[in-house]
Amino acid sequence: MSAPTPTAPLDFESLRAAIRDQRDTLPKRLMQVAAYALEHPDEVAFGTTASIAAAAQVQPSTLVRFAQNFGFDGFSGLQLLFQARLKGRNSSYEDRLRQLESGGASETESSTILKGFVSAAHQSLDALSQAIDPAQLERAIDLLARAETIYLIARRRSFPIVTSMAYAFGKLKVRCQVVSSAAGNDDDLLALATPKDAAFAVSFSPYAAESAAQAQVLAHRGVPLVALTDSVLSPLATSANVWFELVEADHGGFRSLSASVAFAMALTVSVAERRRQL
Repeated sequence: MSAPTPTAPLDFESLRAAIRDQRDTLPKRLMQVAAYALEHPDEVAFGTTASIAAAAQVQPSTLVRFAQNFGFDGFSGLQLLFQARLKGRNSSYEDRLRQLESGGASETESSTILKGFVSAAHQSLDALSQAIDPAQLERAIDLLARAETIYLIARRRSFPIVTSMAYAFGKLKVRCQVVSSAAGNDDDLLALATPKDAAFAVSFSPYAAESAAQAQVLAHRGVPLVALTDSVLSPLATSANVWFELVEADHGGFRSLSASVAFAMALTVSVAERRRQL
């Protein structure tokens, strides 16, 4: 007997959950499509089958197989979920974009670039409150507030986030340790972490292998871990006790850290306040 046809997800969030549940069993090419779709949902919403396949570096037929794997008759049915996701937020964003572009030809190239990044930052910040589940936030604050030392893990583009947190934690008299030093003693620092401590890790696609490995080591040793990342397919998601998904909008392919820093600072101050109450 053939396997029963799965029921197609009714919305984007249900699709994300289905992808997360199948992350360990999806074939390599379908996982490639999943990663691209979750990282570039706007492009999937309005791209053509050919353009999406080219961007995801797969054959168009792979998109069809991906859609059918999740219960859709074809890729167009799946694409409707991505289009529906945009309906609620596009109107306000498009109004803002038109306002930013109202300068027209009188704007210099530099001003246009600046306004593009401002617009992307606004979009990221608008999505921030909806992206963070309040119950998960409270759980993360509690884990970090009860820690003797908070270990901060990040590399490359994510590194400014944890350095900002470290500065704020220092001002707030909360003991922390940034795990990324010029001395190259990261493993020695992490060896000091115990289940009485906690860690906060940040990594965005393409994920830093060092951060993922360090998060996994801490998880195996029973050290509570809170993570900030950008996809259910992130390696941090499998190691963390609590993790948050936040995708920054981009301008010209460059992503800022506007929403990520805002979230990190809110978490930092909340942890200090919770510690004061304990």
